[in-house]
Amino acid sequence: MKRLATAAIAFLCCLAVARTAGATGRAECASVHSAILGRQVAYCAILPPSYDADATRRYPVLYFLHGLGENEQILIASGGLSLIEEMWEQKQIGEFLIVTPAAGSSFYINSRDGRTRYEDFMVQEFLPFIEKHYRVRAGRASRGISGVSMGGYGALHLAFRHPGLFGSVAAHSAALIEKLPANTGDDPGIGRILERPFGTPPDPVFWDRESPITIARTADLAGLAIYFDCGAQDDLGLDAGNRALDRVLAARHIGHEFHLYPGGHNWDYFAAHLPASLEFESRALGAGIGDGR
Repeated sequence: MKRLATAAIAFLCCLAVARTAGATGRAECASVHSAILGRQVAYCAILPPSYDADATRRYPVLYFLHGLGENEQILIASGGLSLIEEMWEQKQIGEFLIVTPAAGSSFYINSRDGRTRYEDFMVQEFLPFIEKHYRVRAGRASRGISGVSMGGYGALHLAFRHPGLFGSVAAHSAALIEKLPANTGDDPGIGRILERPFGTPPDPVFWDRESPITIARTADLAGLAIYFDCGAQDDLGLDAGNRALDRVLAARHIGHEFHLYPGGHNWDYFAAHLPASLEFESRALGAGIGDGR
């Protein structure tokens, strides 16, 4: 993960170009106390260019979920903020807030042992906190969710489980596995990644129940704008799980946008396709191009 983060910094920093005054937003990082988790949870919010200048204006919001081994500063530390500001300046996306909470290795779910109720925190505490403390438009249509790898899993899980809360969802290289291997203990890497949220050893029944693929088979997803992509040479084999989700949605005639692109499970791949999901979310959130109204 450290190697991937280093690659992210190098790659995304190369995307940064000079920006004209007035075209930039700003980021602020703070924390919120969670009674559900029993601790402070750090987050970062990227505010659009006009946020400070127009105190009466309200904006759509995109919740961006980081991957395993990362934290709430992923877009800031990686150079993603420069990319977002460039897209604002070039009017490739409209104006909306982008908020990233710290999630550790939670996969953004309520853990099998019940000790880490991260999904409850997101729905019951974090969304209401952000939308009370920032000038965010009310309603599902102005609320999107997105993520990469573990965060892609979390974005799809939360959007499919709570479709009344989100109008759009996007994911890059989502950590989707159609069927958890029976002997994950034989693979220390998989076991170590999954054991906290999914049990020790990971419980395949619980995994299936929480999987976005499973949820998508019966959830009412009408009106939810869905985008996801994955590298065709994904190092973890997650392209198979993403293909499976595509088949489930297609079989139910649920509109969605899915792409398999050349590439592996790394930050070069993610950074190359982040603009596409931001443009997708901008359209879905009604942010428009340029004025964000």
